[in-house]
Amino acid sequence: MSDLSMLINGLAVSAEKGATFERRNPLDGSVATRAPAASTADAVAAVEAAAEAFTTWSKTGPGERRRLLLKAADALEAKTPQFVQAVGAETGGTAMWAGFNVHLAAEMLREAAGLTTQISGEIIPSDVPGSLAMGVRQPAGVVLGVAPWNAPIILAVRAIATPLACGNTVILKGSENCPRTHQLIIEALQDAGFPAGVVNYLTNAPADAGTVVEAMVAHPAVRRVNFTGSTRVGKLIAVTCAKHLKPVVLELGGKAPLLVLDDADLDDAVNGAAFGAFANSGQICMSTERIIVDRKIADDFVARFAAKARALPLGDPRKPEPVVLGSVIGMGTVEHCNALIDDALAKGAKLVCGGKAENTLMPATLLDHVTPAMRIYHEETFGPVKCIVRVDGVDAAVDCANDNEYGLSAAVFGRDVARAMEVAKRIESGICHVNGPTVHDEAQMPFGGVKGSGLGRFGGKAGVHEFTELRWITVQTGGKRHYPF
Repeated sequence: MSDLSMLINGLAVSAEKGATFERRNPLDGSVATRAPAASTADAVAAVEAAAEAFTTWSKTGPGERRRLLLKAADALEAKTPQFVQAVGAETGGTAMWAGFNVHLAAEMLREAAGLTTQISGEIIPSDVPGSLAMGVRQPAGVVLGVAPWNAPIILAVRAIATPLACGNTVILKGSENCPRTHQLIIEALQDAGFPAGVVNYLTNAPADAGTVVEAMVAHPAVRRVNFTGSTRVGKLIAVTCAKHLKPVVLELGGKAPLLVLDDADLDDAVNGAAFGAFANSGQICMSTERIIVDRKIADDFVARFAAKARALPLGDPRKPEPVVLGSVIGMGTVEHCNALIDDALAKGAKLVCGGKAENTLMPATLLDHVTPAMRIYHEETFGPVKCIVRVDGVDAAVDCANDNEYGLSAAVFGRDVARAMEVAKRIESGICHVNGPTVHDEAQMPFGGVKGSGLGRFGGKAGVHEFTELRWITVQTGGKRHYPF
């Protein structure tokens, strides 16, 4: 069990009045972490520390910012064993998942380091004689990043890496479900030598999340907010930001469709679907949720997919035996997925493999012949329970893919790549992969969704756009301006 502290202005601190909360392991209920339960006063202190540090950090040259981000990437990777232990204890994630998180998060820090000299503007032709008109990108100010538990290292690093590269100072509000995992990221940044106040870290009890976030969003020094999490909470964050006129980047829920066209390589499609559906037990915003299969090849695909799913090892991620499916985050996920299974079976779906679970070790579960009458057709499972919808032809597949409120990731499998590309263009999603899984991320790519899956984009130049202010600045270089009076 870990006792944690927050980081404000470079100092390890407790919450006001020493308040704490506990995070328990989802499998056995043992206390994994005891963390500070921040108050609104703690939140304001973090913002004020970040605001003070911004006056210096915003003027720090790109070479120094790059050097620190590169050191942080190395420091993060050096903590891999600690991340594996923390992820297993706090969220039930596997060692494979934790290791992948560390690898991609380190690459995000390195990509952010490369962006420090790519924050460029432009010269814009002016109708005013002698006027040099420029579009200039400058650091925005204090950036608040609110990170989730499901891909805890990747998504927390994403919340702060590009903002730091752009010259902003940051506050990371850690997830109540993995405060130790998120603190390890902050420790890596400290090891790299970031100045006091440039990076700050808060943890809060679950019941206090709304008031703590509102206190920071309301503060005049906070100029950008980013949040990754559920669509329900994202809408609340958006309302809060709108009330205070704060720009926000939201990456929210998903119901990612994977389309298997009638000319697909079935083994390739099965492997892509299995990875996309069951990585981290389906607890990824991009997880393959709805497998849409052309009826001509459906029987063959389902048989192969079921065989693959049944063979995926399930077990306690804290034990030495390697597993693909570890624990889900809590019994709430189990109860939700069990209810979706009951509803689907009662309305005519066929259980192909897996089934209802009694604890947080949930098996890979497939439901075939799912229809729009069933809850699982529309609702995000956020667990290892997936539905198969059989359709007749491309148009029906596209209609099914677009028939929900979400639009984050999607995939299309087909040997005729030109045809598959045309299908991909018709899908309403921020991301679509042809002959690849719905679960895929690279640090330099514009990552984000449409519809109920969010606003704005993380990654690469798109991230620079989100976390800088674009200013119009002119210089009269020759001759005097003419004025009408």
